[in-house]
Amino acid sequence: MTEVARPVQSELEQVVGQALALARRRGASAAEAGVSVASGLSVTVRLGEVETLEYQRDRSLGVTVYVGQRKGSASTANLTSSAVEETVAKALSIASFTAEDVFAGLPDAALMARELPDLDLFHPWEIEATEAIGLAKKCEAAGLAVDPRIRNSEGASVSTHRKLRVFGNSHGFVGGYPSTAHSVSCVVLGQSDGDMERDYWYTAARDWRALEDIEDVGRKAAARALSRLGADKLTTRKAPVLFAPELARGLISHFTGAIGGAAQYRRSSFLLDAAGQAIFPPAISLAERPHLPGALGSAPFDGEGVATRDRDLVVDGVLTGYVLDAYSARKLGLSTTGNAGGVHNLVVLGETLDSGALLRRLGTGLLVTEMMGQGVNPVTGDYSRGATGFWVEGAVVGRPVHEITVAGNLRDMYRGIVALGDDMDCRGAIHCGSMLIEQMTIAGG
Repeated sequence: MTEVARPVQSELEQVVGQALALARRRGASAAEAGVSVASGLSVTVRLGEVETLEYQRDRSLGVTVYVGQRKGSASTANLTSSAVEETVAKALSIASFTAEDVFAGLPDAALMARELPDLDLFHPWEIEATEAIGLAKKCEAAGLAVDPRIRNSEGASVSTHRKLRVFGNSHGFVGGYPSTAHSVSCVVLGQSDGDMERDYWYTAARDWRALEDIEDVGRKAAARALSRLGADKLTTRKAPVLFAPELARGLISHFTGAIGGAAQYRRSSFLLDAAGQAIFPPAISLAERPHLPGALGSAPFDGEGVATRDRDLVVDGVLTGYVLDAYSARKLGLSTTGNAGGVHNLVVLGETLDSGALLRRLGTGLLVTEMMGQGVNPVTGDYSRGATGFWVEGAVVGRPVHEITVAGNLRDMYRGIVALGDDMDCRGAIHCGSMLIEQMTIAGG
């Protein structure tokens, strides 16, 4: 994908510097500014025909000023000098109307990132639309060719995006880095004897060369859809539940939300004041590793310029602290953990089993491969979501099941984790393998 007039980092640093200087001259006691320029290409093909073709080019500047303990923020998509000046003026105007907040302000200057490691995040894919369309067609065609029962498709997509972000504040910090993200996905439908099932697969990476084989993505989507044909319901029961990696990752995201600073100071978390408590079994730990080369969750600094660092968030099952930005940390009387914007490569650690050993540990129970609905209460931890998957008998994956609900409480579910799989899914900021929970309620028809 070729472009002209792509800005270099020094130009964006000048925009940030201008915003900070204007804010200081106009009376701000502190300020921060972030500017980003992003571009991308996304194509979707359905049944061999182009369904969507999108080029993206975005620019944005966000400015936050503090006048004492009053805060104001404004943003613009225009990076000209006059627009920067107007945006700063708007932020200062907003600050004049806001109430004082003793917890407002920049993070401590000593926490700023001073040395930015090269995290291998930038691998542009110089691909033209015609080539991307060809790859999407190839992906879909591979899925459709797997079996005559694959009779329809919701499409295959190829996307590539790049971004350059620069952030600075009145502590003298200015830092930036380029990054890329690429993905390929496919959704197909299988049909047999009046039964129709859909499923998908996708691959994502910073480096386009690390993506899974294009045709394999289509074939996996097809295999998954075929495996669901003939699905039936289950009667209500209690049984072990094995979550596939991409779903186990979601369970961990509920955990990070519950230990987030906002949930803690608002007193709206099922893990309220849980630091120092055993949340997981002793065999499980969670480590944040923000500097993994090429990982999708890697970053040299957080959304406030605070240096990211390795951190053991859960050690032998025990929660060691929270996920905090500067504001929530002050509200709680703590220090920021460099998590403005979320976690960076949170890795679930523990002894892992291969697929065969994991099924033997499961014995008889439910393997969940897809979930629906939003039935999670972040205050109580109550969990109830629609699910599809497979009933496992004697460690053998058997008949597909659908139209069921799995329910429990997240606290009990975390304590009830009895095994982890070695099939680590790293397609996001949380790295996790399959997760076996000792017992949950399964509601069927």
